[in-house]
Amino acid sequence: MRLIKLATVGVISALAGSLAVMAPTVIAQEHGAAAEGEHAAGGHHLKEPAGGWSFEGPFGDHDRGALQRGYKVYKEVCASCHGMKLLSFRNLGQKGGPFYDEQYPNPNDNPAVKKIAAEYLIPEMDQDTGDMNDVPRTPKDAFPSPYANVGAARGSNGGAIPPDLSVITKARHGGASYVYSLLTGFVEPPQGLTVNPGQHYNAYFSGGDTKPNWTGDPRNAPPGGFLAMSPPLITDGQVEYEDGTEATIDQMAQDVATFLDWAGDPKAGARKQLGFSVLAYLILAAIVVYASYRHIWRKVEH
Repeated sequence: MRLIKLATVGVISALAGSLAVMAPTVIAQEHGAAAEGEHAAGGHHLKEPAGGWSFEGPFGDHDRGALQRGYKVYKEVCASCHGMKLLSFRNLGQKGGPFYDEQYPNPNDNPAVKKIAAEYLIPEMDQDTGDMNDVPRTPKDAFPSPYANVGAARGSNGGAIPPDLSVITKARHGGASYVYSLLTGFVEPPQGLTVNPGQHYNAYFSGGDTKPNWTGDPRNAPPGGFLAMSPPLITDGQVEYEDGTEATIDQMAQDVATFLDWAGDPKAGARKQLGFSVLAYLILAAIVVYASYRHIWRKVEH
């Protein structure tokens, strides 16, 4: 009898533990809302698509079409300056990824992933001849850096080092909303704001300070800051979507923000599904154990 009581306590404790694991999701959402407030200086709240992001919340998931379009925007627009060293090509073909195919549970065998990896040619030295040859990547390889070293990155960007985009949505308050706002936040600077040569004003740049370049009241300095990066999305149709979606600047910004959110945590969807399965099991187990407890001790006074 004592064992049944202990089992009941154990199941209830495990259930409480699962709820505690899921609690950070709710807290993260609340933190995201608070983070938006942090970026509201000057009346600029972070933007997000109409209807919000499909992947937000405990039941949310990344739209596969958006992921595929977002990858194309990254490859054709962003990859020339920004790497993703923490992401491997095979991640693209895993469950929940943009190119997942149930016929290939092992993403290393996915032909779409193999084709994508092979499009990236990296110079390598032939150990026999000493010659440098362009060698195609394989699914197991990580996304390559567009620069040979940090010095090359600085030299190509006016002294600034383009950030790696592997976990950019995790490293910035606001996540995907920040990326989306930044990409669509290159606007004409307000009158009275001087932009230094080689710099570009962005109304949503986090951590920027426009006061030194502002001729008006410092208390009313424009929000945002200055970037060495020029606007990457400059015209509608800059990328041609294969699914027929109209590639407006706003749509491209949404799609690449979605892709980068997935890239920062490719297994988030799988963890959500596992979490709910475990939670359902624990709830059922708690009911069964409690019913057994009530049945066995029904004739005993407490």
